[in-house]
Amino acid sequence: MKYNREAIIEKNMTLSFEFERYLLEHPDLLKDIPKRAEVVLLPKDDLQLYQLNLAAARKARRRDRTTPIVFVEVDALAPARSRLINPKVKARPSTRVLSTAS
Repeated sequence: MKYNREAIIEKNMTLSFEFERYLLEHPDLLKDIPKRAEVVLLPKDDLQLYQLNLAAARKARRRDRTTPIVFVEVDALAPARSRLINPKVKARPSTRVLSTAS
């Protein structure tokens, strides 16, 4: 499958968001990333995006040789999980409300 620009942007936004969440949970990883470095995420489970991001990094390197570039290989993204607890599909809402949302 060949990705269009929107798909590439969406996939990289998801990777970036998840990488930021990972850093919040594992701040010790930040010590391996130089200040002002460009972080390039390389998903090993998506060879096409891996290659596209690598090519973009090489192009950026040709434009600016002073900014450090750090590559972060990612094995895969775990499936997204919902935080809903016990959802029920009903034809009508319950007449009794246990609590109100604040």
